[in-house]
Amino acid sequence: MRFEQLEQFVALGQLRHFRQAAESTRISTSALTRSIQTLEDEMGYELVKRSTRSVKLTTEGELFLTYAQATLDELETTKKRLYQSVNGCSDEKLVIGYTTKASAIVPVSCGQFLAQYPHVKIEMQLQEPSELTRKLQLGEIDISVCSQAINSIGTDIHLPDQLILFVSKNHPLANKSDISKQDLTDFAMYGCFSQSKQVQAMLNEAIEGLNKTSSIKVGSIEQVMDGLCKSHHFAIASIEHANTVAEHPDLVQLKTNKDLLQEQLIVKTSHHVPQGDHINQLLSLIKKTALSISE
Repeated sequence: MRFEQLEQFVALGQLRHFRQAAESTRISTSALTRSIQTLEDEMGYELVKRSTRSVKLTTEGELFLTYAQATLDELETTKKRLYQSVNGCSDEKLVIGYTTKASAIVPVSCGQFLAQYPHVKIEMQLQEPSELTRKLQLGEIDISVCSQAINSIGTDIHLPDQLILFVSKNHPLANKSDISKQDLTDFAMYGCFSQSKQVQAMLNEAIEGLNKTSSIKVGSIEQVMDGLCKSHHFAIASIEHANTVAEHPDLVQLKTNKDLLQEQLIVKTSHHVPQGDHINQLLSLIKKTALSISE
């Protein structure tokens, strides 16, 4: 297995199109097809479902995509550390992007940080949420800080307002207004893919938070809705599918407790940023400042 193969698989996983993935990795479509087949042979699993109109990853393919991306990110970090070690230099600049709602937090935190680490330069960028996500993914900023609305379904299930949970109308939880994680333990879960990388990341985090990572079944919105109608599973999807769910006669969205609507500070670091004492200290100061403002 070569790093180029991982790059090719990640491109296919992101674009879901053989020709476009081949062009982005500068190889022919036939070469990309052979590369994916070789990966499947080495892994012993089918990673890609092929059809004349679309490319879909299998459950194993989605898991392998996460592994491939993490491996490539770690490779870039290692290259960067080797370069710094050989050339005797280190990162002396951090770029922090933040939204308007976090503007009372970031400057204060950075001021406290610079008092301890005066040799580190900090560039602060005020950005829209979508631009913040794009820059973080491209490695143009090192840390992003934003405030995100969180909906509560019961007392211990909190989801970003971009996500929904839904079930069939005859599900035991369909009309329950206070649902706990314990209530979900006995039910299997479906997950619906999102075209947005940001929302897909939220979905993955929510699935992990509900302790369903090892058992979730994933698919398109049509596959998920069909599965719910035949079982007592529950499902998670992005808000883009809310109307589709609402229009289905046999499905219902789990109730959100509007009284528990809250804002949550979301702090993320780029995969390209090597973790160190000074990075951890800055992240700690940001969270501490946020707590002091909320109190």
